[in-house]
Amino acid sequence: MKNLSFEWLVGLRYTRAGRRSGRNSFISFISLISMLGISLGVAAMIIVISVMNGFQKEVRDRMLSVLAHIEVFDASGALPDWKSTALEVQKNKAVTGTAPYVDGQAMIIREDVMRGVILRGVLPEEEPKVSDVASKVKYGKWADLRPGEFNIVLGVALANSLHVRIGEKITLAAPEGQMTPAGMVPRLKAFNVVGIFEAGHYEYDSGMAFMHIEDAQKFFRLSAPSGLRLRIKEMLKAPQIALELSRSLSGDLLIRDWTQQNKTYFAAVKAEKTMMFIILTLIIAVAAFNLVSTLVMTVTEKQADIAIMRTLGAAPSSIMKIFIIQGAIVGLFGTLLGVGAGLLVSFNIDVIVPFIEHILGIQVLSKEVYVISKLPSDVQLLDVVTIGSVSLVLALLATIYPSWRASRTKPAEALRYE
Repeated sequence: MKNLSFEWLVGLRYTRAGRRSGRNSFISFISLISMLGISLGVAAMIIVISVMNGFQKEVRDRMLSVLAHIEVFDASGALPDWKSTALEVQKNKAVTGTAPYVDGQAMIIREDVMRGVILRGVLPEEEPKVSDVASKVKYGKWADLRPGEFNIVLGVALANSLHVRIGEKITLAAPEGQMTPAGMVPRLKAFNVVGIFEAGHYEYDSGMAFMHIEDAQKFFRLSAPSGLRLRIKEMLKAPQIALELSRSLSGDLLIRDWTQQNKTYFAAVKAEKTMMFIILTLIIAVAAFNLVSTLVMTVTEKQADIAIMRTLGAAPSSIMKIFIIQGAIVGLFGTLLGVGAGLLVSFNIDVIVPFIEHILGIQVLSKEVYVISKLPSDVQLLDVVTIGSVSLVLALLATIYPSWRASRTKPAEALRYE
């Protein structure tokens, strides 16, 4: 403390203003409210952003349990020399697995129920290298997808809507019909249901089915797989790896990463997260306005002190620095308290929410309504640093006007009635 400049000493003293008068006590109370307001805003932002990150991560992981990180396919719809393309792809050290696939759409029929479905032909032994769908099979066996047997694995929501179980048959109608003497008729093929998977994402559980790649080629009348599906070490680098592959692979190939396949969804999530950040920043802004009023009251109360310091030779910049220090300290402690509380809640939200549900007898996310029935949380360092920085900047901005006003104090007028 002895090594501090007098601006710091006075600023720290004003922060812990004495309680000799009711006015000083009121100013201290307003300072405390300002600090708690900043803490509340920072904690709320960290908790909400962490929960949104958790939901985004949960949905993304469920998507990628079915989707590959990158897809390589030919514009013609078939990739005859897929093995040589796979060898080229594997030269990129970021790629950890490859598998061929066939993609197409069809109509699935079960008695009087019809549903549109995305069909994916895969090699059952190779598919685990690029997706987790094999481990998501809830009923039946993934290994039962054998060539020539025309077996199929359905999503759980799709199976429920068709009222179909393991061992029963469904009928697929191909998008292209066949010409007969009686005219064009739809091509129908019966398939055996040997498995039901649950990815946890309704879009895929209700509209996707898997079959052996050879059966898919016969059904869609293709001479070769549609392309290759890839898995990479770091899925967040998929756009960068896709760009690298587009430059290194030979042939007229198209490359698509998982962010492009779900571009609308991720754009909506990003916009929602940005708007939530802006809205919650207003809480901190309100607390910063309280800090302005606190400093203005302190300046008014300390007019005589300011005048004496000015007569003793203190420069206007020193007076301004004193009140900036006072406001900055309140903002700093408020931010640190908010960060601590926000992290504490975010890291323990899986314990706190069930406890509240048990006490109040309610369920925040009903299993019957929501696929994700627990509040996930994903604390990211960059978000915490950004929120803390925004809080400190707003607190510092709030000190500018009161500090400037204090520096403009005229000693003679302030001491006239003392």
